[in-house]
Amino acid sequence: MPEIKISIGGREFEVACQGGEEHFLKSAAAMLDSEAAVLAAQIGRLPEVRMLLMAGLMLADKTAGMEDQLNEAEGKMSALEAELHALKQAPPPAPERIEVPVIPASVTDSLAEIAARAEALAATIDEKAALSAL
Repeated sequence: MPEIKISIGGREFEVACQGGEEHFLKSAAAMLDSEAAVLAAQIGRLPEVRMLLMAGLMLADKTAGMEDQLNEAEGKMSALEAELHALKQAPPPAPERIEVPVIPASVTDSLAEIAARAEALAATIDEKAALSAL
């Protein structure tokens, strides 16, 4: 079982750990040391036990806050997954029929006016033809 020297709050400690766990122990010690540094800056020199207790409590408070955020995020994720599942299971929306005129209304109106003029001219020619036949 390897023994590692760690420094927390300017004090050296020898701690034993399982083989392969050294990295995790050093990482945890660094987190505890950063909290102890905050305490030392705010309060000054503390007895070793009190410093470790306060630093541990500060880390526990941060951990509890992160767990609350994680639980909230997991709840939101579950709700979104349920909504996504419901949307995937829902039948597709009915297609909407949209009719688009092929010929714009202004062209239709112009053609109707031309047709009316052509009919009027045809009627005039028919009248003249009937008169000249007499």
